[in-house]
Amino acid sequence: MREQKSTSSGTATAEMPNAHLHEPFIDGLKDIYDAEKQLVKAIPKLIKAATSQSLKDGLTHHLHETEGHVTRLETAFESIGESAKAKMCPVMKGLVEEGGEATKQKDTNSRDAAIIAAAQKVEHYEIATYGTLRAWAEAMGHDQAAQLLSDTLDEEKAADEKLTEIAEEGCGCSKDEADND
Repeated sequence: MREQKSTSSGTATAEMPNAHLHEPFIDGLKDIYDAEKQLVKAIPKLIKAATSQSLKDGLTHHLHETEGHVTRLETAFESIGESAKAKMCPVMKGLVEEGGEATKQKDTNSRDAAIIAAAQKVEHYEIATYGTLRAWAEAMGHDQAAQLLSDTLDEEKAADEKLTEIAEEGCGCSKDEADND
């Protein structure tokens, strides 16, 4: 029988590789679970405030992905024998507030640019978080959770790249065209 090590967030087996990562891993999952839930509520406000159709479309697409991220995180919790519980993510709360400020820009081009900037800050936070959590899951042998986190990480990176494309289209120039000026 495996020796059990009780933690504040559940039970980790002593035989699990890198068991010292279990508690911060669970804490990180709870944090990003709350972050994704905050985004499900916040993204529709950005969509409503955006004026560029490509920005509205990109945000709408990512809203659907974000809803899937919530479900995927629930599956990741389940795959390691934990209940899906959220822990308030103050970072996302601040980023969501920044997005709300972006929607108040009077000039429509400025508003879209500010929404893109706020959305990319969110993506970068998510990329950093999912990258770390995936690495920890791999180190502990949580293969299913690692794959789920990797899938979400890929979608977050793609969303960031799409926001960059929309920003470059919106200003009327790409980086290459700006370099030629």
